[in-house]
Amino acid sequence: MTTTLPVSATTGTAGPRCGALTHYDTELRAVLADAADAPGPAGTDIGGFAPAWELPDPGDDLDRFFAPSGISAHTLHEADDASRRISLLNLMHNPRTRTTKTFASLVIVARAVAHIRRTGEPVMILTPSSANKATALRDAVLRAHETGLADPRQLRIVSVVPSGSTAKLWHSDLAGDEASRTANPVAVLRTDRPGDVKQLARAAVEQEAQTLYADRGVRLWHSLDLRNYMVADAIRALFERDFLPAGERTHAHSVSSAFGLLGHFHGQQWHTGRRWPDLGSQYFLVQHLGTPDMVASLYHGRFDHRPSWVSREGLFHQDVDPHFPQVAHDPDEQLDATFYTHTPATSAQMNEIIGRQGGGGVVVSLMECLERYPHIRHMLEPHGVHLPADPRDLREWSLVMALTGVLNGIDRGLITTREVLVHGSGSYGAGDFRTADPRHLRSIASLDDLRRVVRAAAA
Repeated sequence: MTTTLPVSATTGTAGPRCGALTHYDTELRAVLADAADAPGPAGTDIGGFAPAWELPDPGDDLDRFFAPSGISAHTLHEADDASRRISLLNLMHNPRTRTTKTFASLVIVARAVAHIRRTGEPVMILTPSSANKATALRDAVLRAHETGLADPRQLRIVSVVPSGSTAKLWHSDLAGDEASRTANPVAVLRTDRPGDVKQLARAAVEQEAQTLYADRGVRLWHSLDLRNYMVADAIRALFERDFLPAGERTHAHSVSSAFGLLGHFHGQQWHTGRRWPDLGSQYFLVQHLGTPDMVASLYHGRFDHRPSWVSREGLFHQDVDPHFPQVAHDPDEQLDATFYTHTPATSAQMNEIIGRQGGGGVVVSLMECLERYPHIRHMLEPHGVHLPADPRDLREWSLVMALTGVLNGIDRGLITTREVLVHGSGSYGAGDFRTADPRHLRSIASLDDLRRVVRAAAA
């Protein structure tokens, strides 16, 4: 059963620490039912097979499966005059992923299980990922096997990741033996353009789905539909409604396509029944220099805007655009491979929401994150979120990016609300996980290579 904790004035902690998806079971099912007829933003529709928007019947097995979906809230900092509060929405309680991708992954796999139980048809999920999504979906598939929700012969997953992300892939017991590795492969695409994995995965589904179903009765599901993430991330808004005080606040999030913030907004729409919920939520996007497209689009109306840099003593400086770093090692640096999406189709919708409700965005550099790192580590330590002492050991920068962006945004007058709620979407260091064994990864260089991997998995 879910344990619900009251707000504590001494710890600043609130909410259910485990099983949030079980805690909101009834409402989650209603959100899912509504999603069936709710189109995503233009350009995000995937098409092809997808299970019905339903979950397996409630039971102990589903409760155990949903157990890692923990949420809690923590006050990280409050000014002496109460003029500013920075809080954390901790979505990283699953020790086998340490990212919010757990929520959507559990719901995606639960829908696959419901389809399997209703029809008897095996389902094979195919997902492109920069690392975290693959780790979380593989963990959810493994949990379905462990909890008895689905047999390994009924439920499988194929992941496609770019070669630059392999250091962030977590080991899974799905790689425990050769048969399981073949049925649940991780295909690594050799490419300098990480976004290529999305196009490759879509093409593989388009070319293989009908044949796999006709020859083997296996349903191939390309799971990268925005609605799959919106329905799960809607739980954040229900948690906020129930456990955080009502009022104006800025929701800050490190984003690639802003699925998490769109999910939160969708949750507010759903529980208020209004297109514009009018609950005082503003949204603040934090990106890095490798993919700053959403912030560029928000302020300059085009994805390719970049500030004019001045090179001085080995560093790059600019002080004209407050939404971009003031100093950087490299204007094109890749702070974190997870944030790899260029020109996201969700940008227009996020621009509209921020234009209506308020908020903004900022791009951070590695140097700015390193300057803030000791202070951020000190802020998080009392609340059970531990950063490695040496930032070179940090593998997932999402939370540090978000807090750096918030602190920069406050200093530059970009955030005006009294409260900022940072969505803690991911943080882990080298000591928190075992990386995937390179010998267990399937190297691919083309669509034909991926098609062969998919066929072998189905067999």
